[in-house]
Amino acid sequence: MKEASYIPFEAKSGQDKELTAFLKEGATLVAQTEPNTLYWYALKKNDGSFGIFDFFPNEAGRSEHFAGKVAAALNANADTLVEHGWDKGVVANISNFSVLSYKKPDTDSENATSATYILLKAQPGKEQELQQLLIGAASVVAETEPKTLLWTSLKLDSNTFGIFDTFTDESGREAHFAGKVAAALKAQADDLVVGGWDNGVLNNIHNFEIIAEAGK
Repeated sequence: MKEASYIPFEAKSGQDKELTAFLKEGATLVAQTEPNTLYWYALKKNDGSFGIFDFFPNEAGRSEHFAGKVAAALNANADTLVEHGWDKGVVANISNFSVLSYKKPDTDSENATSATYILLKAQPGKEQELQQLLIGAASVVAETEPKTLLWTSLKLDSNTFGIFDTFTDESGREAHFAGKVAAALKAQADDLVVGGWDNGVLNNIHNFEIIAEAGK
């Protein structure tokens, strides 16, 4: 697993139920037609906005996904379902990441019900230290957090990093933020992250309900 993409978007007024149903159908289509989309999550935030986070083995897998049936269907329906349509409401919001490290769900694990995404900006000159902290965190999560199903550290550009993780339930998310990785990041955040722990980490946390998923 080497590549990831994140797309936040909003439903047009009155189209929340229709967009939710569309994304649930999309998960089935991904599972049936995209063997190189390793994980695909349709997400919804408390504020009512939506998102898709997906993971690929390589750049070719990502290209196949964006040339596939789900992307084509979203393109065809975006003017009806998505605020600002396909170009401004979807394509303009795509962020493509490299995957630095990960802990994969067990094949027999429970389905994920919630997810968290955090975007981190490294302090000048601290990019490598933050990257190494994130790379090393995957093994700690694997050893100590059974309710964290998927955990990934991501790199957007030379000084921008991310974390995306999924959980069995809210207790899994709470255990994660009370765990060793969160403690290590908190201890070093003032030195490594622009804005420190409060403004650079906590203020950039996005919590989601998972409304559909493909891959496991």
